[in-house]
Amino acid sequence: MKKRKVVDIVDELIKDYIKKSEEKFELIDIEFVKEGPHRYLRIYMDKEGGISLDDCSAISHFLDDSLDRLDPVEENYFLEVSSPGIERPLKKEADYSRFSGQLVELKLYFPFEGQKIFEGTLKGLVQGEVVIEKENSTEVVRIPIDKIASAKLLFRF
Repeated sequence: MKKRKVVDIVDELIKDYIKKSEEKFELIDIEFVKEGPHRYLRIYMDKEGGISLDDCSAISHFLDDSLDRLDPVEENYFLEVSSPGIERPLKKEADYSRFSGQLVELKLYFPFEGQKIFEGTLKGLVQGEVVIEKENSTEVVRIPIDKIASAKLLFRF
């Protein structure tokens, strides 16, 4: 089965689970990837106050049962359900407003103003551009969101 199809099926299952749950879960990302000889189906979830091990376990059991019934994956795979971690990826446009004021790292598809990686304080999303104030500077950069390959929160110790 194609990677996209599996991700779509899991996306529907998770959204249905979230609707029925009393918890206010948020689906962050779904990956179905091959690493070495193995396939991994990874689901990243969160909720206000953070997702617990019990939450991950409950979601994993739900998915395990649902995927066994539907059987959309032809090969063996490992199912992993976890939090997005302290350096959470920014996946949705709303994330750029939600995490305004926090330190972020943006990786671009192609160089922009001579750089492919930007770090700084997120100022938000304005008219399709992610606005950051560069780290250790007052310089503000506006990067079109469609130029960003990945974005994540940064945590400094």
